[in-house]
Amino acid sequence: MEYKELIKKIQFDEKGLVPAVAQDINTKKVLMLAYMNEESIKKTLEEKKVCYYSRSREKLWTKGETSGNFQILKNFSYDCDGDTILLEVEQKGPACHTGKYSCFHNYVVKDEDKKEDIINKIYDTIIDRKNNPVENSYTNYLLEEGLDKILKKIAEESGEVIIASKNEDKSELIYEISDLVYHTLVLMVEKNVNIGEIKGELYKRHK
Repeated sequence: MEYKELIKKIQFDEKGLVPAVAQDINTKKVLMLAYMNEESIKKTLEEKKVCYYSRSREKLWTKGETSGNFQILKNFSYDCDGDTILLEVEQKGPACHTGKYSCFHNYVVKDEDKKEDIINKIYDTIIDRKNNPVENSYTNYLLEEGLDKILKKIAEESGEVIIASKNEDKSELIYEISDLVYHTLVLMVEKNVNIGEIKGELYKRHK
């Protein structure tokens, strides 16, 4: 669809704005809600980096222009009424200014029986530790010691996985792999790599 035809389909409000929901194309998690106008939509479609309109600053802003946490546009769609846009994106780094992966992390009602993606949950916890250090936290210890310490632990845990693989005790292997996964997640947070990016790379290889 051409840009001019698209604009005719969008129902802008009296200020010329339309809400836009950003969703991680790999994890399917809703990342944030912001607003777009005609100019920001055009810029987004041309550059393939999501650009919004800031109501507080009254100007365009490309997500990640200061933080580096860009949103690379993969799919652009709108709802049946044309009054809400859905942006499926490849998120670079956390989407929320607090450092959280998603802006939607304040639960009022939560299904406690629902099994959460534990990998994402641990990743979010590591980010939270980085932004809000906790005394005597092992995660904070690793982050404070820095990259070399984290890499040393990954090397150690990789060796433990190899040793455990030679043994007959499956539970030992599961334990050591879990240690390796955890320390790898710490490295990802340290280097600003998110789970969606890893899933995206694996998806490309799978195809």
